[in-house]
Amino acid sequence: MSAFGRRGGLTGGAAARPAFGVARPMQADAPATPSGPLDADKLASEIAEVAPHMDAMARLASREASSGDAGSSRAEGFEASVHRIKEQVLPRLLERVDPEAAATLSKDELAEEFRPIIGEVLAELKFTLNRREQFALEKVLVDELLGLGPLEELLADAEISDIMVNGPDQTYIEKKGKLVLAPIQFRDEEHLFQIAQRIVNKVGRRVDQTTPLADARLPDGSRVNVIVPPLSLRGTAISIRKFSAKPITLDMMAGGGSMSTAMATALKIAGACRFNVVISGGTGSGKTTMLNALSKMIDPGERVITIEDAAELRLQQPHWLPLETRPANLEGNGAITIRDLVINALRMRPDRIILGEIRGSECFDLLAAMNTGHDGSMATLHSNSPRECLARMENMVMMSDIKVPKEAISRQIADSVDLIVQVKRLRDGSRRVTNITEVIGMEGPVIVTQELFKFEYLDETTDGKIIGEYRAMGLRPYTLEKAKQFGFDAPYLEACL
Repeated sequence: MSAFGRRGGLTGGAAARPAFGVARPMQADAPATPSGPLDADKLASEIAEVAPHMDAMARLASREASSGDAGSSRAEGFEASVHRIKEQVLPRLLERVDPEAAATLSKDELAEEFRPIIGEVLAELKFTLNRREQFALEKVLVDELLGLGPLEELLADAEISDIMVNGPDQTYIEKKGKLVLAPIQFRDEEHLFQIAQRIVNKVGRRVDQTTPLADARLPDGSRVNVIVPPLSLRGTAISIRKFSAKPITLDMMAGGGSMSTAMATALKIAGACRFNVVISGGTGSGKTTMLNALSKMIDPGERVITIEDAAELRLQQPHWLPLETRPANLEGNGAITIRDLVINALRMRPDRIILGEIRGSECFDLLAAMNTGHDGSMATLHSNSPRECLARMENMVMMSDIKVPKEAISRQIADSVDLIVQVKRLRDGSRRVTNITEVIGMEGPVIVTQELFKFEYLDETTDGKIIGEYRAMGLRPYTLEKAKQFGFDAPYLEACL
């Protein structure tokens, strides 16, 4: 019986058709001939269809087979030998140095003072170093005493945008959008914890077992988050978001492919014409960078107050007052929240209020400020799309102790916010402005928006770089009247069409 229920052999004196999948026997006395001409184009198209699928499955298999072992940042070679020497030199060096006197010197002055002392210690220990090794040892020792130890090397590298310390044995860095292991090492958990304390103590905060979480900043404005055991199971974890020493402008973003020239023009006009702007995006998408770039369009004669958890914004305006929240003390008292600062800022005669990030009930107070003579206020918010941004703002007001109907909250948002700028970090590591959306008003219970610009994904190169196109939607902006009051209506309309 065949697979399809037919019995092989002869039926009714004639040979039956072979069952599906059964090969015909080759005839010895006659050469085999193809059933038809070979269609090369069809064969090539079938291979082309199958190839991407096979390539994708090969990538999946490679991902599955790759090791899940945690990478180690332990240095090798030259760095490791300098580190070993440092471990022996440092205790003897500290015996010969007055820490209080050393703290008053700059790094260069301290290096000059240390040079002969290091020579004495090396002679005692019977180490012979060449010039390169001696300079490396001096730098490591000065970083250890006055700086942030092994982190100083990473902070000095302009190409590094993020530093992530996952305990003393593992440190990752982000370079050009990709995460790689850094070749640095800490002596042990105690050494790493001391560096974490040094960072947070400089901004008047603390980190220990009673307060195992802390936000801080470095002198250059880079943002730091520290979390220590028992919350972190692999030891002290430090996350540093570095900021570029050179302020990034909207033109630089357009030149780097983060937006189109027309989008940059529209955002410049939005900043100059005092539009109320909310910058929406995920973690690490570039919200704060965009806020800094937008703030360059503020008139130097305006009084600007910025409010943040950990001060990161670096405005270029002369009349700028930064405010920062304060955590509770050991007794749990004395905390000053963002909402407290927003309420207080309204009494300080600001022209604009800029919020580092909206997280909770302060959203209602910011909306009130936008509606009461503080046009041009700006803020950032975590969300994945302009529509989700509006929903999150509604939720944050409703989660607070303010008893306001949902429709009234939606109406206040529609009346207050002019523009939502959506920024995203794509999977190839690039940061792009994917939407610029206007908030028009209310239609029933729904907030109505219209999209002015959009980034459309087109393709991806073989090395994983995303190719897309920035498109103006060709709509007349609803905020054109506001731009007209400042004399920017013609260029604004031209950019959007």
